[in-house]
Amino acid sequence: MLNYILKKIGYGVLVVFGVVTLVFFLFNILPGDPARMMLGQRADEQSVEMIHKDLGLDKPLSVQYLNYLNDLSPVSFHSTVSTSNFFLDSSKYTSFTTLIKAGSDRVILKKPYLRRSYQSKREVSQILKQAFPNTIILALAAMAIAFITGVILGSISSLYANTWVDRLIQFLTSVGMSLPSFFAAIIIAWLFAFVLSDYTHLSMFGSLYAVDDLGGGEHLQLKNLILPALTLGIRPLAVITELTKATLLDVYSQDYIRTARAKGLNNRQVIWRHALKNALNPVITAASGWFASLIAGAVFVEYIFDWKGVGVVIVDSLEKYDFPVVMGALLVVCVLLVLINILTDILYGLLDPRVRLQ
Repeated sequence: MLNYILKKIGYGVLVVFGVVTLVFFLFNILPGDPARMMLGQRADEQSVEMIHKDLGLDKPLSVQYLNYLNDLSPVSFHSTVSTSNFFLDSSKYTSFTTLIKAGSDRVILKKPYLRRSYQSKREVSQILKQAFPNTIILALAAMAIAFITGVILGSISSLYANTWVDRLIQFLTSVGMSLPSFFAAIIIAWLFAFVLSDYTHLSMFGSLYAVDDLGGGEHLQLKNLILPALTLGIRPLAVITELTKATLLDVYSQDYIRTARAKGLNNRQVIWRHALKNALNPVITAASGWFASLIAGAVFVEYIFDWKGVGVVIVDSLEKYDFPVVMGALLVVCVLLVLINILTDILYGLLDPRVRLQ
């Protein structure tokens, strides 16, 4: 099992490297100049050249790419002066450990450096550290709603297959799958936060914390989580419902299920004690994949509900050509996806001994 986990980690590193390469070249060949966006109407050629030099954009694209990999790598080559094309100034890091030193050049051990925002000059890691918790909370809440409700609806649909109950659930899941997130967000916000606001007492806009206008500081507002989490969880809920039904119908034909029924167990006992545990593997696979997708796909939902997460940060950064922030956000989402896939493979062995590796 250890060799298998190490192999998965190796594949994950290759995936992250491929994403870093693709994202870097994609955003560096796009039309638009970050320097001119920073200067606005005051832009002149001399000022633009100075900013290009300060940001390292005056170097060839291949050198910029090597420097970017050097910043992301935990083991990096650096110099105490920034005159070399392939060695960067190590003084920009908050903490590092020198492993090898030869003159002014050194090999250091450090945290991955996502660089600074072109606009705010803040470190990208600090921006994402502030925004990502809200997105993670939103994705977890959406996946919890989708997984619990989807498994329950799928179990009911499998018990009442080919009846009006099954057809009603299928109709609802079809509608959920066909609705784009941004359209579902508008409909849900209008219905529950406008038309039915007197009954739901929900707000159309708001984040996890609300600032008191009277100087009382920030207050936790969990009710603001309901609508965006429901909107974000609709599509995975539909997938989990259909997948749970399909896998349960397949499990019902197994010999041990017939044996359990022959012992006199009712449907609830058969499902919860025997069938559901063995039917959850494909459901967990779908849930794990959807969780990472929810983090990446929360952009529209966060923007519509004004949820202060990474989606709002990405949209604002794209409008301002603030590429380090966008690239850092995509890289963090990629790493989360790889970690989730590895944890899912480990969870397989815990749920189903048949897939454990010797």
